[in-house]
Amino acid sequence: MRFIGIIPARYASTRFPGKPLADICGKPMIQRVYEQASKALTEVVVATDDERIYNCVRGFGGQVVMTRTDHRCGTERCLEAMEKVQRDKGQGTKEEETVIINIQGDEPFIQPEQIEAIKSCFPTEIATLVKPYTEADSLADLENPNTPKVVFSETDGRALLFSRSVIPYLRGIDKSEWLKQGKHYKHIGMYAYRADVLSRITKLPQSRAELAESLEQLRWLENGYTIKVAVCNTASIGIDTPADLDKAIEFIKNNNK
Repeated sequence: MRFIGIIPARYASTRFPGKPLADICGKPMIQRVYEQASKALTEVVVATDDERIYNCVRGFGGQVVMTRTDHRCGTERCLEAMEKVQRDKGQGTKEEETVIINIQGDEPFIQPEQIEAIKSCFPTEIATLVKPYTEADSLADLENPNTPKVVFSETDGRALLFSRSVIPYLRGIDKSEWLKQGKHYKHIGMYAYRADVLSRITKLPQSRAELAESLEQLRWLENGYTIKVAVCNTASIGIDTPADLDKAIEFIKNNNK
């Protein structure tokens, strides 16, 4: 199969405007994401709606395409970028043999093994990553609604449900024991879609569960699509705020000593 990594990167952000261009120890964040993704993929493209990001990526030698400003989510931006890349290269494609990997532009520490794990899910329609909670996590981590949780079939790895609530709920067990006695998984927001599936899911109307939880993957499940899950143990450090950026810089400094 042919795998193409696409990194959606917007300049506008409510909590952190200009985030893709934030300097992390001498490199803009988008460059660090691009370089990490390129360790596992021969084709990586940044999809942006801002000339500053476009020029930055061109400046470090990366592949980048301009996309519209009115996309509701990264999935829609990935579709436009895929179509532009194929058109610009004059390439036809067997969509059932092409996979688009949607890589978050605020994950400068993404590891090649995470990308390899999601690639290993194919052939399927859609794939994503999860990481198990451990006793090293706190109850606050588990209950954090900003980190969706996942329940999936241990038989074939199909995702059954995503929620911002704690799932599964351990009835009759005190919350203080949930991390010890339960098996919970946090969702790592990297997706891979077969190209023909990506074209279809972006046309689906929003579903009731998706609107309730603000999780677009629920729309796909409700419409009968298979989302296969790969389990990885690699820690992911996303950057949502300037405070997260400070932690990332400190992490690099401490690990380069």
